[in-house]
Amino acid sequence: MPGPSRDSASAARPTLEAVAARAGVSRATASRVVNGGAGVRKPLVEQVRKAVEELGYVPNHAARTLVTRRNGAVAVIVDEPESRLFSDPFFSQQIRGISRELTLNDVQLVLLLVEGRGDADRVARYLAGGHVDGVLAFSLHTDGKLPELIRRFRVPAVYGGRPGRPGGAPGPAVSYVDCDNRGGAAAAVRHLVSLGRHRIAHIAGPRDQTSALDRIDGYRDVLPDADPALVVDGDFTAEGGARAMAELLDRRPGPDAVFAANDLMASGALRVLRERGLGVPDEVALVGFDDMVSIAGATDPPLTTVRQDVEGMGRLMVRMLMERLSGGSGSEEPRAVVTPTELVRRASA
Repeated sequence: MPGPSRDSASAARPTLEAVAARAGVSRATASRVVNGGAGVRKPLVEQVRKAVEELGYVPNHAARTLVTRRNGAVAVIVDEPESRLFSDPFFSQQIRGISRELTLNDVQLVLLLVEGRGDADRVARYLAGGHVDGVLAFSLHTDGKLPELIRRFRVPAVYGGRPGRPGGAPGPAVSYVDCDNRGGAAAAVRHLVSLGRHRIAHIAGPRDQTSALDRIDGYRDVLPDADPALVVDGDFTAEGGARAMAELLDRRPGPDAVFAANDLMASGALRVLRERGLGVPDEVALVGFDDMVSIAGATDPPLTTVRQDVEGMGRLMVRMLMERLSGGSGSEEPRAVVTPTELVRRASA
């Protein structure tokens, strides 16, 4: 016996009209909710979403694209090599928050990585093709091309982290979500001072990223007269933290505390301190930044660190972008949102 024809299968598929009837609203209202439009009262939004779920309605994306001129896709651009993306839990947390919020908005995530000039050119061609409605970009470097490319192709964008330019020169106003890097770093260093530590070193992140620069400033806010040799550059990796810690001990033996600009570098520093026979926290207190539980809770001793809500920041980036795409009030004006940080005290300091 032959199965149902394509026509009969299409006829059985729930329609937007059926959703509107089930929700008790007009077709126009149902369409605005399904397509992410603004201006619908919350009770009606909930009614439509309930009807969509009950009927199993699936939007016709091809038709929606013709009507709304939207693709239903957002590019998530990470200005880092693949090795960093999959080894640093910061990125998995941020992408998880972004993915979950995009799913709630029925929007597809398109992940693009930038490892070199060729990748930047590839991303430029992709954006020029109009394949996505907007961009979420993070882990930017001050000498990178991404912000310029995004502006050139007039793609609505929200950045993760405060964008910057070489030499700290201000750029055009853009929308971004960041945490209070400077304040969090200052809180970490003040905590070390409160423990009676006097030779407090800092393992800094890459100086072509504003988060690292802001954390250096936070360190200096508390210790303006600190020996410059107590600040050593790392690269936000565990290996970079280990190298920086070894360099620091060789250059200026005797630090009694270390503030590392992220948890991965702190874990590398901890390994070197142990190899050199230095006890943590008795001889050297150690503080990180990020509160990546997979790292901070697994070190021995558990790591005192500064918490930022990485997943929540990813979700907030999506909400800001969706607001802009929907044309809500003031959506064209750049917005800067800085989220709070919190010192989490564990056994390392």
